[in-house]
Amino acid sequence: MEDSFSGDEDYYYSDRDSLDGLENDEADLQWVPPKGSSTKVITRESLLAAQKEDLRRVMELLSLREHHARTLLIHYRWDVEKLLAVLVENGKESLFNEAGVTVIDDADPMLPLSSMVMCDICMEEVAGDKATKMDCGHCFCNDCWTEHFIVKINEGQSKRIRCMAHKCNAICDEAVVRNLVSKKHPNLAEKFERFLLESFIEDNKMVKWCPSTPHCGNAIRVEEVEVCEVECACGAQFCFSCLSEAHSPCSCSMWDLWAKKCRDESETVNWITVHTKPCPKCHKPVEKNGGCNLVSCICGQAFCWLCGGATGRDHTWSRIAGHSCGRYKEDKAKKTERAKRELYRYMHYHNRYKAHTDSFKLESKLKETVLEKVSISEERESRLRDFSWVTNGLYRLFRSRRVLSYSYPFAFYMFGEELFKDEMTDEEREIKQHLFEDQQQQLEANVEKLSKFLEEPFDQYPDDKVMEIRMQVINLSVITDTLCKKMYECIENDLLGCLQLGTHNIARYQSKGIERASELSTCWTSVNTTTDKRQRSDADTSGTSLASHQLGGTLEHDRPSGSRSSDDSGCSSQKRVRKEDCLSGRFDLNLPAEVIDRN
Repeated sequence: MEDSFSGDEDYYYSDRDSLDGLENDEADLQWVPPKGSSTKVITRESLLAAQKEDLRRVMELLSLREHHARTLLIHYRWDVEKLLAVLVENGKESLFNEAGVTVIDDADPMLPLSSMVMCDICMEEVAGDKATKMDCGHCFCNDCWTEHFIVKINEGQSKRIRCMAHKCNAICDEAVVRNLVSKKHPNLAEKFERFLLESFIEDNKMVKWCPSTPHCGNAIRVEEVEVCEVECACGAQFCFSCLSEAHSPCSCSMWDLWAKKCRDESETVNWITVHTKPCPKCHKPVEKNGGCNLVSCICGQAFCWLCGGATGRDHTWSRIAGHSCGRYKEDKAKKTERAKRELYRYMHYHNRYKAHTDSFKLESKLKETVLEKVSISEERESRLRDFSWVTNGLYRLFRSRRVLSYSYPFAFYMFGEELFKDEMTDEEREIKQHLFEDQQQQLEANVEKLSKFLEEPFDQYPDDKVMEIRMQVINLSVITDTLCKKMYECIENDLLGCLQLGTHNIARYQSKGIERASELSTCWTSVNTTTDKRQRSDADTSGTSLASHQLGGTLEHDRPSGSRSSDDSGCSSQKRVRKEDCLSGRFDLNLPAEVIDRN
């Protein structure tokens, strides 16, 4: 056991590692090492490097200056593949025109210092060194340019500030903006720089902020835009599509509806509809607490519980003229019965969802006793020295509990009438519901068996009994994994795959657990191209210092960031967890934060 839980080396221990030691000779199961992570963590240190990586590709491909490449990428939401597709389909000229990029091939467009220039905005003549000419050819005085830039930055349009000339769609050079604004309003220049930096995340459909609370300051970049669940370096696991907690096999729409249903008063309204009746005078809901059908509201109004009519001259204890309480009113009865049926249906699914959530809370306490049991077992004179099957089974139990927990909200909407009323006939819905519930029941039964065996005091058993429990845990771990896969296949192929509206997609099942994103290295090589010479100016130098300041200052204040140490080479070091802490801090499998004390 020393190989698993002791040593000086630090490393991440996540739910993917739970099958590393899985051994089952009878099942002939062989573990295959996972491939490199396809998701990357962008920290505040590596944000600039991540931008440079995409900028370099566009600059080298199209022989552009950096600010032109940035303008193109912002216009196409940092999707390099889409940019290349438009280039191939429409050509370079159309690509530039659509994004507002103007590339000039002549010499430096700086104006002669001795010349006088007429500004068409303020209608005043200014010296050549007091005016600025953009790539599009339009020239105005620096004061007008500065005021224009200030207005646009305050309006939140600083990522794409257009030229002031009438009907000119050219995007202004960010170096010019930075240089002019910083002279008059340094704070706005920092704000402008921050907008440019955060554009890589805010406007990039492949990158999103980690939704952890408090915010860790990281962002996650994926390789492909698809419904997926990711894990940040801070340990937070979430759905990349909707940024809520990881919720598969629920689709994002289903989980959003379910979360809202659980936290609002919709079910309270259903209960009131079923168990109370409105007072005919004050219209407040009244609950009957006795057997008599003549009830009184707190406002003093008495009314008949059967028909809801106020008691009076013709509706009293001694005389009930025109009494209609016993007459059947179809619409009202249907409405009441429907509300009652929907309430009971919701309670059925919610109770089971909550039961598995509560089971997870209780089973999470096993982590406090597993190490103690294993330690006691190792101290004994026994031929069994490898107890990795215990931790493997424990992690498999937690992942299976999570799948079961979220399968009930999925079933609530899949087989209800709220989302798919017109997608299936009643007969088809019944067949599919039986198919899904059969698989759900099998998974539930094996998960409970696995939980039972893991709670056994194996540290007190003889070797033969421990071997028996070991084989049961290993076999049940394999079975629950297989059943989870089959459930996901059933959902994707037989349930959601048959729908006409393909708006409900779920994250694929990952046997090793949700993939942890690897940190993007901050080591990157500067790009020096011949077309970039014109960009190297004093304004750019000041902009670079602003960028460095922004990474270390503004981003840190705006989005609380978990700091990371860096080595001498400038590459950020991996944030890691000790091996001996592997069972004390990595059990948060997508359930609410209050479920587990991560401390």
